[in-house]
Amino acid sequence: MTFAIEIEKKHIQKSERVKSLEIHPTEPWVLVSLYTGTVQIWNYQSQTVEKSYQVSESPVRSAKFIAREKSIVVGSDDHFIRVYNYTTEEKIKEFKAHDDYIRSLAVHPTLPYVLSCSDDTMIKLWDWEKDWACTQIFKGHNHYVMQVAFNPKDQNQTFTSVSLDCTMKMWNLSSSDPILELEAHSKGINCVDFLTCNDKQYLITGSDDHTAKVWDLQNQTCVQILEGHKNNISALAVHPELPALFTGSEDGTFSVWDVTNYSLLNTQISELGRIWAIGFASLEDTHILIIGCDEGMIIGKIV
Repeated sequence: MTFAIEIEKKHIQKSERVKSLEIHPTEPWVLVSLYTGTVQIWNYQSQTVEKSYQVSESPVRSAKFIAREKSIVVGSDDHFIRVYNYTTEEKIKEFKAHDDYIRSLAVHPTLPYVLSCSDDTMIKLWDWEKDWACTQIFKGHNHYVMQVAFNPKDQNQTFTSVSLDCTMKMWNLSSSDPILELEAHSKGINCVDFLTCNDKQYLITGSDDHTAKVWDLQNQTCVQILEGHKNNISALAVHPELPALFTGSEDGTFSVWDVTNYSLLNTQISELGRIWAIGFASLEDTHILIIGCDEGMIIGKIV
């Protein structure tokens, strides 16, 4: 199966620097967090901003939908997590979560949990049914923790983290110590995603060494190095339906890789500067790619 990425120029949405993107599971919404401290819900069907929240004076690096609670959770450089009801637009919770910038949030798919990770090297687990109490702290990294992601297998009892200490770690929610640790790159790791291919589970890591690597989790080995970017890999995402992996870089390009053989299918220039976030949506049976960059968002069609 061959892919090409067609970028429809009319779907360029200019804004301040986009730091994170998330697609709502049922509404045609993208949750966009901006370096200016604003979070927006952008409708990719009508191409309009539906809601906007001035969260902080500091950059917001991660914002996630908690769709089953009709809310969003936001982590920013002022060390705070804030929660908003997106129906009433009311702020329902605000608390100091870390001692440094909050880099990434992850929402558990079924349990009332949110993970946060920070430049303070900590990962924390929050339970919103206990009024957002911190129920576990995960220690082990010795540099900024850049991203956390729940494992879609294992009944979501495990998660991964990547750090500028060059390691990727796997954790169990019930233990504060890692269950697996890999020295994954020669420079810091910025991003991570899970890939299941032929009933086998892999992890993809993206690094400041300009490469992405594919890891066989069972054997704890690197099975492929994806080379071609000329600067840090700052975002990556495995498509949920198509056998494709997307990587984005501070060189201002994004690449598409075939996950069945890891061949490079396509590389394109973003036209909006460095790439910080990649998301996928669908509209009337059309697969949509959304890329967050220095100067806004690009919305393209995956053909």
